[in-house]
Amino acid sequence: MRSYGQFCPVAKAMELLDERWTLLVVRELLMGSRHFNELRRGVPRMSPALLSKRLRTLMRAGLVDRFTDGNRVTYVLTPAGEELHPIVESVGRWGTRWITQLGDADLDPHLLLWDMHRNLELAAFPDGRTVLRFTFPDVPPAAATWWIVVTRDEVDLCDTDPGHSVDVAVTTGLRALTEVWRGDRRFDEVLRSGELLVEGPAPLRRALPRWLKLSAFAAVPRPV
Repeated sequence: MRSYGQFCPVAKAMELLDERWTLLVVRELLMGSRHFNELRRGVPRMSPALLSKRLRTLMRAGLVDRFTDGNRVTYVLTPAGEELHPIVESVGRWGTRWITQLGDADLDPHLLLWDMHRNLELAAFPDGRTVLRFTFPDVPPAAATWWIVVTRDEVDLCDTDPGHSVDVAVTTGLRALTEVWRGDRRFDEVLRSGELLVEGPAPLRRALPRWLKLSAFAAVPRPV
């Protein structure tokens, strides 16, 4: 780690946390990711080699524990790592309030759908299996279509067709859905504007906004 050459506790903390991607890895662990592939899906533009390096650094610093069960490896925050929870939340709230501009490079269907699939209002879904399909016409074909498969016990995110019939199909621009997810715009506003098209039986179309709980920071008040 780089050293600032200062005894200040802020400087010492930032020697660890200010390395590129480190705090985002902590964010993913705080949000429930426990395995390497889950962490990768939360930071899709981070290389596997760098993710491994950052995890080793966090383990050496005492923020993360690594457990193995056969071939299964689990990463868990230690009490020191868990203490970062209010710090990460505060940074997220601050960023929501004051960093309002999103460039095209900030838009990522992998991260958007990963966030969405783990923050659904599962109690509002009907019994059995519900399949949601999201299509982004403005995204390269390889990453343009995603499926979320929901049952009472499990939520799966698929980037290839899982082979089930689709209950609700959403077609929208990546920016429009990202802005809805972040709480920058209302679902009904984007729907009325024609930027978002929802297809499926009427009761399921009406239920869709209740299913999508939005980002944990969506309710943060913005400056007037």
